[in-house]
Amino acid sequence: MQIDTILHTFHEHFQGEPLIAKAPGRVNLIGEHTDYNDGFVLPAAIDKEMVFALAKNNTGTVRAYALDLKEHGEFSLESLQVQSGWINYLIGVVAEMKKRGVKIEGFDAVFSSDVPLGAGMSSSAALECALGTGLNHLFAGELNQQEIALSAQAAEHNYAGVKCGIMDQFASTFGKAGHVIKLDCRSMSWEYIPLDISGYKLVLCDTNVAHSLASSEYNIRREQCEVGVQILQQYYPEIKNLRDVTIAMLEKHCEEFDATIYQRCSYVVKENNRLENACQSLQAGDLEALGQLMYGSHAGLSHAYEVSCEELDFLVDQTRDNPQVVGARMMGGGFGGCTINLVKEEAVDTFIFDLREAYMQAFGKEMKAYTVVTGDGARIGE
Repeated sequence: MQIDTILHTFHEHFQGEPLIAKAPGRVNLIGEHTDYNDGFVLPAAIDKEMVFALAKNNTGTVRAYALDLKEHGEFSLESLQVQSGWINYLIGVVAEMKKRGVKIEGFDAVFSSDVPLGAGMSSSAALECALGTGLNHLFAGELNQQEIALSAQAAEHNYAGVKCGIMDQFASTFGKAGHVIKLDCRSMSWEYIPLDISGYKLVLCDTNVAHSLASSEYNIRREQCEVGVQILQQYYPEIKNLRDVTIAMLEKHCEEFDATIYQRCSYVVKENNRLENACQSLQAGDLEALGQLMYGSHAGLSHAYEVSCEELDFLVDQTRDNPQVVGARMMGGGFGGCTINLVKEEAVDTFIFDLREAYMQAFGKEMKAYTVVTGDGARIGE
């Protein structure tokens, strides 16, 4: 990310000396669609970031310039109403931080990102967390990292209309280079687990398919999980959500479930179990076992949770007989975006070339690829 370009652009459009705030995108090694069921996730911040330049402007207006889109936007602090387009994310962050006591005044902003849009690396969370971290500093707010992440999540809920879990914003805020975060989405407790993949690389293969269904279907999946919980609560009143459910409970009462609801619930319960096993595999240095759990996760997402698509399934299937790949799965909300692949380091270039060729032949479109490494979370400074 070219900080100099962002600063130069700020000085072209606005006055003052801005502070710089950054927040990264994220990958999720395993544990998809578990966060809003109060389960576990295993994300990591990556070396692709959203960067904001921010300065007070001594007015009651927020003026912003989206450098990558070359678009201006502004809004009054007196009217934080839902709008359309990218400005809505800024409005949401400002509104949610004001609710939490940060005395936000008018400011100017220029922002830019190298987090790919629509690829499942959570560019929206990177934007929310970078802005939230910057505003908390600029206006002497007293929010801690967790409160910034929760403000960002609330902005997504109330202004973008996506009832996401906390994973994306938490990873973007709390990321630590060289580690994944095992996050308990119920208690918000977490631990850093070293990600030692020496000799391997994380490669993201982008279907170049816009996941236009993801937001609406995401909310439907959430509702379906809630229906399953309501059925089981008749017999197990202590259950609050699928985090508390076992496969034995589901099987005992399977006849009372619609087939689709049963599939959704069983996926979430099994995915939580896979994540626990993945942590053990990482701590034992058993990447082969980790890879098999990744394949199991994809199978569940594709067949039981039904959030994959033909292109994602194709990319994963292409890796299954490749000895240079130990694991692969779709990543993110689904219906497009990326697969995440654990590939031997010396084979990365060949892997990407061959998969691109196969993808072009099958679908007549380009497959983008990104090799990522873990990075640090949201912070102030260049």
